[in-house]
Amino acid sequence: MPTATPASSRSLVLVTGATGKQGGTTARRLLAQGQAVRALVRDPAAPAAAALAAAGAQLARGDFDDPASLRPALEGVTAVFGIPPVAFGPAGPETDLEVARGRALIDAAAAAGVKQVVFSTVASASATSPGSAGKALIEQYLRERIPLATALRPVRFMTNYLGSTPFGIDGISGGVHRHLFPPHEPMQVIALEDIAEFAALAFADPARFAGRTLELAGDAPTPAEAAAAISEATGIPVRYEQLTDTEAAAISPEVAETRKRWQAGHGWHADIEALRVIHPGLRTLADWLAESGAAAIRDNLAGMPR
Repeated sequence: MPTATPASSRSLVLVTGATGKQGGTTARRLLAQGQAVRALVRDPAAPAAAALAAAGAQLARGDFDDPASLRPALEGVTAVFGIPPVAFGPAGPETDLEVARGRALIDAAAAAGVKQVVFSTVASASATSPGSAGKALIEQYLRERIPLATALRPVRFMTNYLGSTPFGIDGISGGVHRHLFPPHEPMQVIALEDIAEFAALAFADPARFAGRTLELAGDAPTPAEAAAAISEATGIPVRYEQLTDTEAAAISPEVAETRKRWQAGHGWHADIEALRVIHPGLRTLADWLAESGAAAIRDNLAGMPR
């Protein structure tokens, strides 16, 4: 059962993935505008969960792998913000488990009478990418079960410059940002705050966003341009390096295949100008750096071992 006060009489949004990047940013955005929020968490005592409670969110313990736990979390809820329930095993993405988790949330929402769900998945490209199959099936199921369904498909997060994957790509290390992207071709990026803004817009006007799929990006610098912008904003020299075919293949066949697709021009295709009509405050990379990104990158690099 939720551990905080009852839902407001107006409306209540359940946010999943609330202790993560997208869910946490969206929960805080909704709370800031006075929206009642219930955060689905595995451990209410975790620091990120406690911070959300301190900000005014209700907490509900729940787990996609335990569908019964979702029912009490959805009591009194009028809308849901869902995050893709990714699943990875030794062999890579576990599509069947990911789809089962997504369907569990959607089924629980439908059974609770929830009419609106905004689900954030992943940007599509001009060629199918590994790991996208499960999200496509979840989106299809969402539209079949929920009357007011909206799919958000964000591209690469600007905050990815703050960390690295287990594969040693992304983030900044030793003054170098390394990734799969060609250095002088546009690479779309999005601020987490703007994903949250689109979700808030959808919750504020369900009919306008019902049935829509929005590919989300806020800017499209080349990786080399992005490194130069980070250098200027932080005062720390940063350059970009693209992984070679051999380096990508050493990580995994999926990473090698992704590199080949990007080399062939199969990238993301969000219409940034059209998105700016919906959300005029859509952030560029320079905006994000000036607002919070440059300071966060400096702090992050200061804490790294040299």
